[in-house]
Amino acid sequence: MHFERRDFLKTSAAFAFAAGLPQLAAAQGAFSPKPGVWRNFKIVTRLEIAKPEGKTQAWIPLPSVNEKDWFKSIGNQWTTNGNAAKARDPHYGAEMLRVEWAEGEKAPVVQVTSNISTQDRAIDLSKPANPSIKLSVAEHKFNTSGSELIPVNGLVKQTSDTIVAGKTTEIEKVRAIYEWVVDNTFRDGKVRGCGVGDVASLIKSGNFGGKCADLNALFVGLVRAAGIPARDVYGIRVAPSKFGYKALGAGSETITKAQHCRAEVFLKGYGWVATDPADVRKVVLEEPPTNLAISDPKVVAARKTLFGAWEGNWLAYNFAHDVALPGSMGPKLGFLMYPQAETASLRLDCLDPDVFKYTITSNEFTAA
Repeated sequence: MHFERRDFLKTSAAFAFAAGLPQLAAAQGAFSPKPGVWRNFKIVTRLEIAKPEGKTQAWIPLPSVNEKDWFKSIGNQWTTNGNAAKARDPHYGAEMLRVEWAEGEKAPVVQVTSNISTQDRAIDLSKPANPSIKLSVAEHKFNTSGSELIPVNGLVKQTSDTIVAGKTTEIEKVRAIYEWVVDNTFRDGKVRGCGVGDVASLIKSGNFGGKCADLNALFVGLVRAAGIPARDVYGIRVAPSKFGYKALGAGSETITKAQHCRAEVFLKGYGWVATDPADVRKVVLEEPPTNLAISDPKVVAARKTLFGAWEGNWLAYNFAHDVALPGSMGPKLGFLMYPQAETASLRLDCLDPDVFKYTITSNEFTAA
């Protein structure tokens, strides 16, 4: 076993999965995340290769976000019958565990345990908290530049310019783009996983359907094209929503299919601001009794809240795009949110359980 310590929180008691939280919060009525209470989670990812062949290797995303106001990546430990080492994307800082197995290993397996601490986010957008808050020139350029799947020129720029026409302040422009994404996109349940995040193709097709990696990437691309810093944050839901939204939380301790990306924008005087237009569309499609009207009170509340706030029932892996997996002969990933694996230099389908089996579980605990 390898153990990595980063101010590790000692576990004094493991809590059962809080299945009753949504019912309790539903009685409170409001969708109102507020910072102040940090929650600690142990996330266990177990991966097995069903049909190893030739050179077999895997890459498991590790929590690598540390933001003092809302998220702490505390540490990781792992066991495996292969050779494992941490790796780091040099451009975005995304961390992963790379595992290589000897040829002939019949049952490749690795298990990773990650500890995180998270809390709700919310910001008062009625007035700047500190007018001096701003990004450096280099950070501003980094967070307004395009990626392979999120260009900031061409159709993306044209669409952004149309949306923000007549708007003068950053908040007005970002708000206009957020409302446009909510009004003009839809969550497409037929899309595999979290989607691809190919913004130019989405706009070119005129079919604005997708899932979180598509819709929030569209939002980020349009905001960047307006010259305002923005970024996707790739992660996974780790607990039910305490505000009664079944669509916005994990449904059980097993969170294998609970991946979700969110988005942030940087506004001068405010700092990084939480947003998530994709989750508004998720509420429309999936919140019981499903297929809600855009005017439904649950949708209206989510739409208002998710411009400036997040619930802290979610793990942030990284902000990375165009990720080259170290040692891989395959193409770059548009984002790193799912475990990845290869056999005989062939990239496996991370959404196909027949050849690529993994489980992810979440348990909340208290710190001593």
